[in-house]
Amino acid sequence: MQTLDLTIIICFLLAMAGYGIWQAKSNKTTGDYFLGGRNLPWVVAMFSIVATETSVLTFVSVPGIAFRGDWTFLQLALGYILGRILVSTILLPVFFREGVDSIYEVIGKRFGTHMQKLASSVFLVTRILADGVRFLATAVVVEVVTGWPLPVSVLIIGIVTLIYTLSGGIRTIVWIDSIQFVLYLFGGIITIFFITANLETGVPETFSALAADGKLKIFNHDWNLFSNPWAFFSALIGGILLSLSSHGVDYMMVQRVLGCRDLSAAKRAMIGSGIFVFLQFTVFLLAGSLIYLFLADIPVEKDREFAYFIVNYLPQGMKGLLLAGVLSAAMSTLSSSINSLASSTVTDILGGRASLGTSRLISFGWSAVLIGIALMFDESDTAIVVLGLKIASYTYGGLLGLFLLSKSKKTFHTSSLATGLIAGLVTVLILQSLNIAWTWYIACSVIANITVVWCIELLHKR
Repeated sequence: MQTLDLTIIICFLLAMAGYGIWQAKSNKTTGDYFLGGRNLPWVVAMFSIVATETSVLTFVSVPGIAFRGDWTFLQLALGYILGRILVSTILLPVFFREGVDSIYEVIGKRFGTHMQKLASSVFLVTRILADGVRFLATAVVVEVVTGWPLPVSVLIIGIVTLIYTLSGGIRTIVWIDSIQFVLYLFGGIITIFFITANLETGVPETFSALAADGKLKIFNHDWNLFSNPWAFFSALIGGILLSLSSHGVDYMMVQRVLGCRDLSAAKRAMIGSGIFVFLQFTVFLLAGSLIYLFLADIPVEKDREFAYFIVNYLPQGMKGLLLAGVLSAAMSTLSSSINSLASSTVTDILGGRASLGTSRLISFGWSAVLIGIALMFDESDTAIVVLGLKIASYTYGGLLGLFLLSKSKKTFHTSSLATGLIAGLVTVLILQSLNIAWTWYIACSVIANITVVWCIELLHKR
């Protein structure tokens, strides 16, 4: 990096940390620290949701998808919008009616505290593994783009994120997330304008060339639904269920809308986030397609196309802004994970009996765990990384099944519900061994979970 780029990065990191410290005075209670006093503007919550689900892996790999292929990824994003409409219709009214601090309190009120703690524990394990190795993978990308050694990348991202997360709580996190979302989306737009300005052809000719190469294809009409995850109905249904699970039963996402003033604001934030995710993916797919034309036949390592372009072609200053966007995508996911892990621990595991100081201490503990995971492994530990990135698909189906069962008026035994959760996990492992498209994992897991619970209940009656 040149001096101007490094100056931009340093100023960005100092601003994030400084804002968190300045906001610390706004936290008087754990309700302020974890839910922002339930007074978060819905637009800010919406942007925070988008930033939280956008890791550096998304930032660099979505352009890579378009670089190597086409835009069929948008089929999944279309499902995301529909899935969030279902979350707003089915689950958010329950959360606001019950007035919960953690969504797993719904499980506790319906099935008892043991199941609440079990559901929360599943969430905690999911977030630790998924976000710990996602943080590692993120640091690897930051290492490639910035040239910093991997441990240095981990520590810089981790320490700055830790400062503003511990100081400011969720209110600071959602506002910084919103700034970070605008920053990295602006980075994608900068890329688009830079390339179109430097290509020899005009904009109409550029899009004609991309269309002629099949790079703008959105819909995949393949009917091999169970083997091809990008077949239209496979991707659409997969996107719907993935969004219904990740934004309905994963506390890290739902925490943002629980901080909104009322149910109406929460619904706007949830559904709006799906629309902005679709917009975001469109921007980065277009950037990837244009990089494909810009680089022509230059060989580039898979998923490093965007990073290669940033490092080798952007002028100083502009490069610094893009690097700030990379760091933004990294920090937004990590900060959200730390706060939601601490919130679920305090509310579900400790029963809400924790002071503000204790809550901050728990946040510090979880941040140390996530940073430790990233430092413990490296990019050569492929099996560990793959496990971490896939862990959410193993557990989402079981959790979603549990929430759907909670809407039934029937009384269930704890053993039946716990066995159903395990059945959902095993189902995903079986589907994976059979090479079934991953877009069906959650659907099959939910069905297996509910079926096993009902079958065991029938056996209890005999």
